[in-house]
Amino acid sequence: MSDTVVTRVAGFVDEYLLLWVLLSVGIGLLFPSIAVLTPLSTPILAVMIGAVSLTLAPERFRRLRGRTVLTILVVQMGMPLLAFVIARTLGLSLAFTAGFVVLGAVTPELVTPTMTELSGGDTALATVVLVLVGLGTLVFVPGVVTVVLGTSVAVEPLVIVEQLLLAVVLPMSLAVGARYRWPDPIGQYDDLYPSVSGLMVILIIGIVAAANASLVRESGSVLLLVLLGAVVLNGTGYVAGWLASWTFSRPERIAATLSIGMRDFAVAAALLVGAGFPTAATLPAIVFGIVEMTTSAGLVKLFSRSS
Repeated sequence: MSDTVVTRVAGFVDEYLLLWVLLSVGIGLLFPSIAVLTPLSTPILAVMIGAVSLTLAPERFRRLRGRTVLTILVVQMGMPLLAFVIARTLGLSLAFTAGFVVLGAVTPELVTPTMTELSGGDTALATVVLVLVGLGTLVFVPGVVTVVLGTSVAVEPLVIVEQLLLAVVLPMSLAVGARYRWPDPIGQYDDLYPSVSGLMVILIIGIVAAANASLVRESGSVLLLVLLGAVVLNGTGYVAGWLASWTFSRPERIAATLSIGMRDFAVAAALLVGAGFPTAATLPAIVFGIVEMTTSAGLVKLFSRSS
């Protein structure tokens, strides 16, 4: 395949990312059998993180400002309380409320660095926040759920650490190391790496939608309330990130907005199931995942065009 064709395909993925995400969600919900690809999720995420990390020269991490990281982390800590208020305002049951609280407390979604890169944001900042919050989740989630709900949620450290290592830290380290060792050969394809990551986003959201299609279809009328809560939590997170970072540079503001607005719904669902909540309690996480993938694709288009 010639370079011209590859460039055109990459541009087609980037320009119409929102359309592809919506199409992927629809296909996943209509054809649940696609869930057979679920075991490929971690390799897909690793390719996604690795590809976008090829754009990260080591000096981009050295330029990070401690104040920006700290601000994002502080705002992150308010997300579970916001989630609790939203769930109680909507009159949701304890199980669904727990679903929202855990969702607010977990790490940013693993695709956040990719969406940040596609938006023209500070990808190094989004990646560092992802790793730091992921490690903090080991202590933060059990503590905040106990305080807010009076219910204990045990966190299995191995699951979270393994996910961060395999899907984020390892591919990112290899990619940044390769960029440092061979800067010119790798740098000449910088325009293509975000498109590869975007393609992985499209694949992963289709698999997620297919794996949870039956839960979404069987949720009945409560689905509308959960959907409303997910939209409010996602949108309020974006707004909080944008406003809290008003003194930052534009790339930093984009990273802050996406890092706070996007949540790792897969980790949230796994923690709820592991804590003994009914499967239905994972509905907020699943619906939120579909919502955030769609809205973040829309923000990619908005941010990239406005810049």
